[in-house]
Amino acid sequence: MARIMVVGGGTWQRPIVKKAREMGNYILCSNLYEDSPAFEYSDEVMVADVLDKQRNLEIAKQFKPDAILTDQTDIAVPTVAYIAEYLGLKGIGVDVAKRFTNKFLMREYAARAGIPVPQYKLCYTEEAAIAFLEKVNVAIIKPIDSQSSRGIHIVRSESEIRKYYADCIQFSNSEKAILIEEYIDGTEFTVDGVKTSTEYIVLAISEKEHYDTNPNVASRLLFTNTSDKYDYDRLRRENEELIVDMGLPFGLTHTEYKYKDGKFYLIETAARGGGTKISSDVVKLISGIDSNQLYLDMLTNKPEKVVKEKHYEAVVLGFFDFKPGKVTAISGVEDAELIEGIHEIGLEINVGDDIGSPDDDRSRCGYYIAFANNLEELKKIEDSLKSTLRVETK
Repeated sequence: MARIMVVGGGTWQRPIVKKAREMGNYILCSNLYEDSPAFEYSDEVMVADVLDKQRNLEIAKQFKPDAILTDQTDIAVPTVAYIAEYLGLKGIGVDVAKRFTNKFLMREYAARAGIPVPQYKLCYTEEAAIAFLEKVNVAIIKPIDSQSSRGIHIVRSESEIRKYYADCIQFSNSEKAILIEEYIDGTEFTVDGVKTSTEYIVLAISEKEHYDTNPNVASRLLFTNTSDKYDYDRLRRENEELIVDMGLPFGLTHTEYKYKDGKFYLIETAARGGGTKISSDVVKLISGIDSNQLYLDMLTNKPEKVVKEKHYEAVVLGFFDFKPGKVTAISGVEDAELIEGIHEIGLEINVGDDIGSPDDDRSRCGYYIAFANNLEELKKIEDSLKSTLRVETK
């Protein structure tokens, strides 16, 4: 039995905490809120902000973990790397963690390595961002190191930069600056993989769709192993080169690209698995590989066994898009969960809630994960789900 500390105890950390405990480990989980969802599966819990490195270090000193980790969240990655390095535990290192969480630094590194990136600039003032916008006409502003699409805005004018700058910079954690870059209007992809001690393996690729009301927030991720329109083998090779060049020693990765004019442009990469249960559930459905178990084995120095089990040719992670207003009725959830091919439904609204168009990933109404042997079957499953699960608003 290993003693494992998990930094981050939100909804998306529940799977890794649950898996670690199922594997016979003793778990301490730290998170900001007393009612954090992952606390349910933990042996010990401590209330602490995941951004507070010193507080979490003190917790770790008392707990004396054999391993420390996080998953499906960017903001805890530097804290985990700092504690692991301080205590001499297996970790990716503080410098590598910074490279994979600071959007400016990852672009600097990718550009030097010859990987396509949009034009970009680190800005500490509105005026600097305005000057950059004059060069590219349409840009996107982002916090330096946040997550869940918070603080991200497309800007086309000086007035829009002034309107959104404060909202953007409030989500930058390491320093009060923003990243502004040329907006690339292309098809977006995600690539999830795992770096072992001997190789890097791409586990899942998705083609993204976005809400009509907000092109920065994903509405549907379609995972397939091949594509008739895009060269997935090339994307796999380029993503492997990126991760290896950036020096990740081991662990899970989640990377986003946009395809335009024959190139896959890096949008961002992370040293953790994809959120909304991509690393814990979707990856296993599409690849047959349990990436969470593999990650835990690596952290606890067990043999790295890449075991491939049954998998499907098409998997979708979809997000609901209900009519804005006050929710008056919800029906069909239990029937929808029984539809063959539905893996999970996570509805995150209740009767009486006011819902609107999503401002970021966290303001979506919920998600579903479905799987099938081909795209035709998958479409029928999604159609059946949407006709069965009904949400009424007024």
